[in-house]
Amino acid sequence: MVINNTVPNKYSTDLSEQSVKASSYRWSICMLLFFATTINYIDRNVLGLLKPILQVKIGWSEAEYGLIIAAFTTAYALGQTFFGSLIDRFGTKLSYSISVCLWSLAAMSHSLARTPFEFGVARASLGLGESGNFPAAIKTVAEWFPKKERAFATGLFNSGANIGAVFAPIVVPWLTLTYGWQSAFIMTGPICFIWLLCWYYMYEKPEKHKKVNHKELEYILSDNDKEINERIPWLKLLKFKQAWAFVIGKFLTDPIWYFYLFWLPGFLNHKYGLNLTNIGWPLIIIYTMTSIGSIGGGWLSGKFISMGWSVNKARKFVMILCAVMIVPIVMASDVSLWTSVALIGLAAAAHQGWSANIFTTASDMFPKKAIGSIVGLGGTAGAIGGALFQISTGLILQFTGSYLPLFIISGSAYLIAFLIFHLLVPKMEEAII
Repeated sequence: MVINNTVPNKYSTDLSEQSVKASSYRWSICMLLFFATTINYIDRNVLGLLKPILQVKIGWSEAEYGLIIAAFTTAYALGQTFFGSLIDRFGTKLSYSISVCLWSLAAMSHSLARTPFEFGVARASLGLGESGNFPAAIKTVAEWFPKKERAFATGLFNSGANIGAVFAPIVVPWLTLTYGWQSAFIMTGPICFIWLLCWYYMYEKPEKHKKVNHKELEYILSDNDKEINERIPWLKLLKFKQAWAFVIGKFLTDPIWYFYLFWLPGFLNHKYGLNLTNIGWPLIIIYTMTSIGSIGGGWLSGKFISMGWSVNKARKFVMILCAVMIVPIVMASDVSLWTSVALIGLAAAAHQGWSANIFTTASDMFPKKAIGSIVGLGGTAGAIGGALFQISTGLILQFTGSYLPLFIISGSAYLIAFLIFHLLVPKMEEAII
């Protein structure tokens, strides 16, 4: 390519094209996704942290709490498919903004709830709003990163889930003890609207962005993916075995992450007597480990690809490695506090490594135009599985008082999911749509 320096051009410089250094604006976009996911998970974690207090103040049973969480995951399931289609039709900029507005208002609405039913309504509203986060974020990564960087970028923004989970036990107890439990639900509302301003100012597709130079754009588009312009109905996507591999993988493993988020504080309170004043460090350690797993799992498969491994081999090797690392959690209910924290932290870290890679398989196996829809379908399946598991968890605890069956399920789900994934797609190839 030859640039005529007599014509104004955003790529023109006094140097030759070959000496122009690539910009790196894609990482600024990734940081926006990271901060949105951080806020998202602060909102999710507040209820779990306040469960022992609200269980006394509101008077709900374990089964009722399970139904409250099921209301969240059911709405999250319905919303994922809706937002996935919305994102593919109207783009990430507008759709992501709608999602963040909805979930920030829903998070603050918890402060008005006074009965289990009202908490269920508020939680369902939060689930509907938050359902847009991952379809929008995964599609953004596919738009801004080549395949060899996508798992790392996904792991990086997804680590915001763990930072949010670390931040929550630091701030929520202080806010609750100082200003009352309602303040813990209100805190993220103003932060969401600041993020929205940054998103609208900073985001545009890379082909149109003024801060992306020719070298970076060439790198982003280096996979030479053929862009499909027409909308792809999600029912059409279900004709492909690649879609079922992704959907079933999410259905079996997402519920385990919901279990960690919403039931872990209750487990630590039930088993070890931890309360709002001393539960902070165990949760901080667990979710710090989880951040390492999220970033490390995404980086590892990208490293293997850069070493010459196929995308299929790299993604699956990391997924099976993570699945094996989760198995020891089956012992977490019958050991000392800090051993239990270590086992749960290892499993949660491995889950996030798994998550970074299974999310990225959506962009490995489908064209960019379909990614929002396919991630939405997977998220819907994961949330349906989550709703069923939350109801089952409440009933198991109500009638047995034991967490052992729940940890056994948590330790085995990923191996089953990997086996099904591999049987459906022995070689990951892009679906021909």
